[in-house]
Amino acid sequence: MKKIMLSLIAGICLAGFSALSFADEMGQMKEEMKVEIGKMKEDMKGEKEKMKSGRKGKADELKGKDDSMKKKEESMKGEMKGWVTT
Repeated sequence: MKKIMLSLIAGICLAGFSALSFADEMGQMKEEMKVEIGKMKEDMKGEKEKMKSGRKGKADELKGKDDSMKKKEESMKGEMKGWVTT
């Protein structure tokens, strides 16, 4: 009877310790995942900023081209007015 009780208590203790160990591992995994997610968010933010700056640079470039086109248009209008006689 004592042997049965001792083996039962040993089994319960073993199950309890393994549950605590498992819970500790789960806590560590949770912390690691938080760190990884934080790094991913930072990477995504950096890529987003790169894309924004690229679009802004292209928009500025197009604006410069648009301004030069307006100047050409104005000069052509001036030339056309010189040709037209009324």
